[in-house]
Amino acid sequence: MAKTDVLSLAILGMLSEQPLHGYQIRKRLGNELGPFRALSYGSLYPCLKRMVGEGLIATDDRDDAAIRATASKRSRISYQLTDAGHARLAEELASSGASSWDDDAFDVRFSMFERTDSVTRLRILEGRRSRLAERLEEVSEGLQRVRERHDAYTTELHRHGLERVEREVEWLDRLIENERSATRGDTNNTASAGNN
Repeated sequence: MAKTDVLSLAILGMLSEQPLHGYQIRKRLGNELGPFRALSYGSLYPCLKRMVGEGLIATDDRDDAAIRATASKRSRISYQLTDAGHARLAEELASSGASSWDDDAFDVRFSMFERTDSVTRLRILEGRRSRLAERLEEVSEGLQRVRERHDAYTTELHRHGLERVEREVEWLDRLIENERSATRGDTNNTASAGNN
């Protein structure tokens, strides 16, 4: 999933809750989705324009009192999801392909897990865990090679990377177990209800 596709998905998710101005979108991206903290207006507004062109979102540039209070002319345009945007978001939330657990996309997808079905959530979590298991192996091998060269600073950098990936794998293991438990609980509750 390209960075622009990830940004589009994040925007669709935010606008599904309520219409927002460009500045509000940028601020929420920064506050809620850490990887987007460095997002500039230079990348946000072309993405919004493209999404308007694709019919996924629509603009409402009425100049009401609340909008006039903002300083930027760009922020006077309010963006809202169209029916096509709602459909695209539903399609994205139901998908669980490999791009869903890539570094760029995973945080955005995870932030929308509340609106994602349990089976899809579990597939994404397991895919992310599998991807990180591969990375653990690569980082471990890299650490061993660096140790053989006796480069203390690069060794520390590799150790830090290894610890970071190990922490995320542990976190994912907990999430996967919780998701499986919840699914088993739903299945057991459904079976119990059917027996009554």
